[in-house]
Amino acid sequence: MTLTIDSLRLGSAFALSGGYLAMCLAIWRARAARRPAPVGKADWLVVYASQTGSAEYLAERTAATLATGGLSASAACMSDLDAGALSGASRILFIASTYGEGDAPDSGARFAGVTMGGAPDLSHLHYAVLALGDSSYTNYCGFGRALDGWLAAHGATPLFERIDVDRGNPAALSDWQHHIGRLAGTSDAPDWEAPAYADWRIASRVLANPGSAGAPLYQLALVPLDGVLPDWEAGDLAQVSAPADPDHPREYSIASLPREGRLELMVRLQRREDGSPGAASGWLCESSSDGDVIRMRVRAHQRFRLNGNAARPLIAIGNGSGLAGLRALLKSRIDAGRGDNWLLFGERHAAHDFLRREELQEWMACGCLERLDLAFSRDQATPRYVQHLVREQADTLRAWVARGAAIYVCGSLQGMAGGVHEALAEVLGAQALDALTAEGRYRRDVY
Repeated sequence: MTLTIDSLRLGSAFALSGGYLAMCLAIWRARAARRPAPVGKADWLVVYASQTGSAEYLAERTAATLATGGLSASAACMSDLDAGALSGASRILFIASTYGEGDAPDSGARFAGVTMGGAPDLSHLHYAVLALGDSSYTNYCGFGRALDGWLAAHGATPLFERIDVDRGNPAALSDWQHHIGRLAGTSDAPDWEAPAYADWRIASRVLANPGSAGAPLYQLALVPLDGVLPDWEAGDLAQVSAPADPDHPREYSIASLPREGRLELMVRLQRREDGSPGAASGWLCESSSDGDVIRMRVRAHQRFRLNGNAARPLIAIGNGSGLAGLRALLKSRIDAGRGDNWLLFGERHAAHDFLRREELQEWMACGCLERLDLAFSRDQATPRYVQHLVREQADTLRAWVARGAAIYVCGSLQGMAGGVHEALAEVLGAQALDALTAEGRYRRDVY
């Protein structure tokens, strides 16, 4: 299903071809001019590979602790660390997230694919690795483990054994902070504590997909008990501490903005193999009542905020509950008077799974949403997913990118994220997609 304000916006085939050539020229110029960002000359480098911002936050705290002890330290993204910078460094602390089943996060993909594909002599290097992961995945902390093994195999000397962190485990993080304090020679370390949980209540809870063949998905509105909303931006996350598992908070994309007076989530009810509801999703979707206190806090997600892309056209791609994060981004731009927004979204059946149908149609009618392309996988004999939309709209997508558009992807890791990435690589070219990633114009929040 494809909706447009005016199909003539696309122009003639000649115009599209010209747009694509312009895009290619712009990307070529960017790649020709681009060099890896210079990594600082500090004695200690803290290199992070982050997907949702946790590794970046910990890297900043680590560098600050080293600086407290009088050491020269700086934090740098792994995307800026090439073989040359690696050969020139003597002490590096790596903080590495794992994406999916053992892969490097987007910011570490180039390092994993290029630098770790080589065989440099690292006998001059002293290092340590903090590996962030989730033990519910088979290849727990897979990228951090692979990085640790690669460094050791090429002669680098570990300062202490790798520390694996399961879903932000406080004891493991405390162990890392203890080691960093010893390296810095100080006990006067900056506070690493995350913001405290606040008390919230559910103001409304609506089943968003009644009759769906998929798992129930609820739209929740929450308000703080003290009446004071915290500040957040489109792209940020909410961490919920469920009573049944308080030490392992679950993260959800925030679907609303503070000026709307509530914090909205879109939560899919998860069930375990035995059929019992998930600790957090079951609590939010079924068990909790209006009178129950929801322990929740907001976490900045810098890599999925608009930031420098706020003035660019926006291509938003996702499925299922991923619409939450995309909705906040679109709403932020619409409130700023920007109508050059394009949403490509996939779900199961139009009759039951057209999430936020009225709002999206209203945005189309008022010109706040320039394009809305929908794929409902079960509405025809052959399944049709959001990645099919990317291929079908190839010419238009190339034209938007040539205009400077940014691409944001939000939704399921399994199936959608990989399928969309492959489709984008086919449509734009793998090198062009790499260039967009390096420029911060291709961003993903997938789970």
